[in-house]
Amino acid sequence: MRDCAEEASRMLLDRFPGRAGGQRGEMRRKGRGNFVTETDLAVESAVLQRLRGEFPEHALLSEEGSGAAGDWKRGWLWLVDPLDGTHNYSQGNPVFSFTIALCHDGAPLLGLTCAPATGDEFFASKGAGLVVNGEPASVAVTPSLAESVLGLDLGYDDARAAKLISLVAELWPGMQAVRVMGSAALGFAFAACGRFDVYVHHFLYPWDSAAGILLVQEGGGLVLDRDGGPMTLYSEGVTAGAPGAVQDFLRVARGREWR
Repeated sequence: MRDCAEEASRMLLDRFPGRAGGQRGEMRRKGRGNFVTETDLAVESAVLQRLRGEFPEHALLSEEGSGAAGDWKRGWLWLVDPLDGTHNYSQGNPVFSFTIALCHDGAPLLGLTCAPATGDEFFASKGAGLVVNGEPASVAVTPSLAESVLGLDLGYDDARAAKLISLVAELWPGMQAVRVMGSAALGFAFAACGRFDVYVHHFLYPWDSAAGILLVQEGGGLVLDRDGGPMTLYSEGVTAGAPGAVQDFLRVARGREWR
């Protein structure tokens, strides 16, 4: 897993427009604000080739569709997002990541998210805790939303995004600060280690969330779906982070249309 992350990080940094000489390659629009670059595809191809060679019996599922997953709710499955935060990356913004997870029967067992531009690595193994840059880490100890930094992303569903924006406007200034990431994988990672107190997103794919679910859980946090139950790979929305802050966010948001 770390070999995959190291190779992906090298490739992403070599082509990063935020560095001298970095060339992301051709960029194609998938939707409003949603892009794929030659770099996404090159990193995905390299990582999946490595995984196929080492784990030929495992299924693969990745954002750009190169993996043939089969029945990914059973057995062994690798989930990969080669470049989470493509729009940021393409503009030279360092808030982007590579994320990978190994799941069995739909449950994440290993998860790793790295931020190549900053050198941060967030890793978790089921039952073994959260490790950030080689050191044990955990969620923040934040009892309420009023004391929290709230991280969020808006995704590509305009109607749901508008509801989330409206919710934050209604609750403001009932928190310390609000941050919009542009990388859901990093949003989870920041919530896992206390850089955010709460992270909220209304729609996610399995490759967005698989590593992040495990990171937050192993950091001692709550990871809940849009209905307030435990989040799984099949859940669309998430509220994650410090238990007290997450529960308080859901309390004050109750009755408001935002999910």
